Amino acid sequence: MEDSYEVNQEIENFKWADLVFFQTPLNWMGVSWSFKKYIDEVFSAGMMGELSAGDGRSREEPKKNYGLGGKLKGKYMISVTANAPEEAFRNPEETFFNGISEDELLNPMHLNFQWFGLKALPTFMSYDVMKNPQINQDFKRFDQHLNLHFNTKSNE
Repeated sequence: MEDSYEVNQEIENFKWADLVFFQTPLNWMGVSWSFKKYIDEVFSAGMMGELSAGDGRSREEPKKNYGLGGKLKGKYMISVTANAPEEAFRNPEETFFNGISEDELLNPMHLNFQWFGLKALPTFMSYDVMKNPQINQDFKRFDQHLNLHFNTKSNE
């Protein structure tokens, strides 16, 4: 996301894609500023017609269907590198995350993608990448994850 991009072309890319893959570091419990800037610029521009029909509500039913105006029909997957060890998640004895899962931490990003109608594939995480990196094992796990979730015969 640090490279230059053209917002209207990015909107067209989202409309074209059957599958959108996001790779990001976990940065202060969210995505990096450059990724957030990209999301703000592209998704805001596509919100009122290209990628969604507003927020999904109607004047007749203003209290219903918030966030359900998405026009995209594809899937997405988030792949994350994190300094936290895997054991920090889903464990109520680890007080910082207090038992939440990786996807609960990433819920704002999931909601962003779902806003536009994209369906989630399972998230991939590389853990402890600074203090205890397991690069070769992470690549093997990543290949297994991709083979499992992107096998065209099993996902059709």
